[in-house]
Amino acid sequence: MQIFFFIYKFIRTFAAEMTPEEYIQLKAFARQDGALLSLLLIGSFACYIQGMTNPLMAMTAVLLITISPFYAANRLRHFRDQAREGIISFLRGYAYTALLFFYAGVLLAAAVFVYFNFIDDGFLLSHLTSVVHSEEGHRLVEAYGMEQQMNESIKMMAEMRPIDYAVNMLTLTITGGLLLGVPIAASTRRNKLNVKN
Repeated sequence: MQIFFFIYKFIRTFAAEMTPEEYIQLKAFARQDGALLSLLLIGSFACYIQGMTNPLMAMTAVLLITISPFYAANRLRHFRDQAREGIISFLRGYAYTALLFFYAGVLLAAAVFVYFNFIDDGFLLSHLTSVVHSEEGHRLVEAYGMEQQMNESIKMMAEMRPIDYAVNMLTLTITGGLLLGVPIAASTRRNKLNVKN
């Protein structure tokens, strides 16, 4: 919960540097682009679940997660060029990216909650358990000396509620946005337009 307080405090502090219209504009673009980013993340989650039985879908999940920061940077460039007339500071870009991942995380968390509450019916846990307890999985876990940790992890997952999965996913997405916001905002910031004569 501290991370949510940090984001709120950061955005409110930074919002004091903007006019109310600029703050509304920032949130509106971040909300819209966050909804688009959430489609990418939800697709990645769906591919991950399908990837339990299909290696091609597992690769697709990794690909979708990998391109999500580049997609976020592209949306920030769009915001900079369309709404900010080609100029954006690092802090404004960082605030936009943090909000973008926040809104995407909320929608992703809702999808994860729906999946674990109404669709999963123990599929993920039973599949992970069968993989760990298979002959090959058992040898691999034993070779790395992680048998106790894996059993504890599976036991912990069995005790988690759908809301726990959703909150974990929301926290991961927001934390990822806060970390990725630094290179994304740094690579897209522009203090002045390059005017060619």
